[in-house]
Amino acid sequence: QVQLVESGGGLVQAGGSLRLSCAASGRTFSGYAMGWFRQAPGKEREFVAAISWSTGSTNYADSVKGRFTISRDSVKNTGYLQMNSLKPEDTAVYYCAADPSGRGGRVRSRYGYWGQGTQVTVSS
Repeated sequence: QVQLVESGGGLVQAGGSLRLSCAASGRTFSGYAMGWFRQAPGKEREFVAAISWSTGSTNYADSVKGRFTISRDSVKNTGYLQMNSLKPEDTAVYYCAADPSGRGGRVRSRYGYWGQGTQVTVSS
């Protein structure tokens, strides 16, 4: 069983930066894929970014490409989402998720473990 805890959300002005963290407990992420998703009020939860824990290969939604960077620290068993040049439309609850198969990617149903979410609010 994997438990995921996100942190690092908050209120920031447009153009600012935040770094989200996703700490895993229960087992290591080894062989997993980790993803970040977000959900704005009244909208579907959408894919943001994903990373293969073993290879480090990454995948981004077009809306965040070039602004967000996903990374992982295998020693700390923690994943990160560095968010730069934030826009008001990035406002959402951000969730990290883990896929035991390691495939990860954009398919939400692959992710069997989810954190509780952290709020990110970007003011204009």
